[in-house]
Amino acid sequence: MNPIEKYIEENKDRFLDELFGLIRIPSISSVVAHKPEMYKAAEYWKKILLDAGADRAEIYETAGNPVTYGEKIIDSALPTVLVYGHMDVMPVDPVNLWTTPPFEPEIRDGKIWARGADDDKGQGFMHAKAFEYMVKTNTLPCNVKFMIEGEEEVGSPNLGQWCRDHKEMLKADVILVSDTSMIARDTPSITTGLRGLAYWQVEVTGPDKDLHSGLFGGAVANPINELAKLIAQMVDENGRLTIPGFYNDVLEVSAEERELLARAPFDVEKYKKAINVKELAGEKGYSTTERTGIRPTFDVCGIWGGYTGEGAKTVLPSKAFAKISCRLVPNQDHLKIAKLFKEHFERIAPKSVKVEVASLHGGQGYVCPIDVPAYQAAEKAYQDVYGKRPVPFRSGGSIPIISTFEEVLGIKTVLMGFGLESDAIHSPNENYPLEQFFNGIKTIPLFYKYFAEMG
Repeated sequence: MNPIEKYIEENKDRFLDELFGLIRIPSISSVVAHKPEMYKAAEYWKKILLDAGADRAEIYETAGNPVTYGEKIIDSALPTVLVYGHMDVMPVDPVNLWTTPPFEPEIRDGKIWARGADDDKGQGFMHAKAFEYMVKTNTLPCNVKFMIEGEEEVGSPNLGQWCRDHKEMLKADVILVSDTSMIARDTPSITTGLRGLAYWQVEVTGPDKDLHSGLFGGAVANPINELAKLIAQMVDENGRLTIPGFYNDVLEVSAEERELLARAPFDVEKYKKAINVKELAGEKGYSTTERTGIRPTFDVCGIWGGYTGEGAKTVLPSKAFAKISCRLVPNQDHLKIAKLFKEHFERIAPKSVKVEVASLHGGQGYVCPIDVPAYQAAEKAYQDVYGKRPVPFRSGGSIPIISTFEEVLGIKTVLMGFGLESDAIHSPNENYPLEQFFNGIKTIPLFYKYFAEMG
């Protein structure tokens, strides 16, 4: 048993107890009523960092939720790693689909089950414990800074300005993030690309009040019907968006890179079985992996209006609503796409209803080259722990703040994720395998070692 494995074995119960204390805080950033919990989580992170060995840790205000910052500077001449994570989590609805209460963490079948178990409390906590190990054993090879925010799940609307305001304090050589996934438990991978995001709320209004569907149905436009028709027009029979100009800035991935992506292990039947669907769908001419990694997409994330209670109510509703998102590929500007969608959606609406589109949030895509020292250090670290060279992989997900970091701080980010597809992040019964949690703690110190050697 090597030193890090011995340290984990001796402290694993404490690690989990401390993590569970963080998970029990219902820090849901999208719900205003949970604002006090954001401060509890920030204070908890402050204590975690100080106990782990940070020279200082402080809570900073933003225009929204707080940021916890900590650092340990051992030598200004050495490289500096800036660790980013987030303390906020997604809402838990529908609660009735959870096997156990979402904020009462439980270990079952070798996994931690709870909201935030993976995204991002479990993965963020690995960095605190890896840091603790390096400090306690006097093996920390470089300076470390931590930036834990409270608004990632709502698009980090205030962190960019906070970074601008504290640019000098945040100076570093690389940003290290664990908020992504690996291809499989036995197939390590490093996320080299993230898709961007544009997100809207649409409101469709017909009559000025709800009407009797028998007396007015067929004579007055139904906002829900019209909203459904508008949404249906957004994607054609080949799975391509119909918004004029949408694809103008999309960079087509070369045949060579597509061939490299195709080498990543992927079992389509297992994929379908895992989510209980009989067939897959998407843009014609692309594989499933390509559709979720290198192509833009359109999704309705929520839709509502009219009567949705128990039993029947014959009503022609006054309003209908939808929340809609597009995942974007690098080089697509989310602000430009937000404008194109709004103009198109409002332009094609019939005169029988009024349509309003509000942009909620968005972010740019991101690509990390595989020839930079930080990537190569991560690659060696994974190989040491998993016994395999990690596969460079483009994720379908979005972390909007990552591109902002590069723009504001001028630093590249390395995405060392340890989550798995089966972790059900953003869904009921989110979970995180203990094996991945402990492997992350083993891998992260090796990244520091190799990065410091290369620096």
